[in-house]
Amino acid sequence: MTAAHTPDQWPPDRGSEVAFVGRSNVGKSSAINAITQRKALARTSRSPGRTQQIVFFQLPGERRLVDLPGYGYAKVPAKLRNHWASTIEKYINTRAALRGLIMLMDSRHPLTELDRKMLHWCSSAELSTYVLLTKIDKLSRNQMISTQRSVNKETVPLGDVTVQPFSAVDGTGVKEARCQIVTWLE
Repeated sequence: MTAAHTPDQWPPDRGSEVAFVGRSNVGKSSAINAITQRKALARTSRSPGRTQQIVFFQLPGERRLVDLPGYGYAKVPAKLRNHWASTIEKYINTRAALRGLIMLMDSRHPLTELDRKMLHWCSSAELSTYVLLTKIDKLSRNQMISTQRSVNKETVPLGDVTVQPFSAVDGTGVKEARCQIVTWLE
């Protein structure tokens, strides 16, 4: 639909939206493609920080998926990273159409300081958050269970947060994430 660098470029704030957010290089584009069953809807890249604007994908009716820029490490100037952070915060705190946030965390390195900050922003905005622990296929079953348990333990006090193992490679959690998005958009 559109790629917006500033809030004045966002589509009208009506209908319903589900946004995707996560650290740079966490597999956000791969997750969007797996969930939507489209191979190249969101562009994937090996270099972090490729999504440099808020990208709005139009769905039937006044519904949208929204790809927010990755936070954290990216080979971009600090000024641009700070712009992304303030834009993401403004989007989360002011967007009336936003029904829920799909937050991606690398299951091998979950709950970084930036992840915690994002979770607290969502909690203070009373925004439902669905955490996808990505790249779960790279962990053993015991590591996956342990990771999910520790993330659940830390997110329970934050309110409406659900944690789901996810792999765009083997399909783990794709159906569940899709169902959550459909529920939010209805």
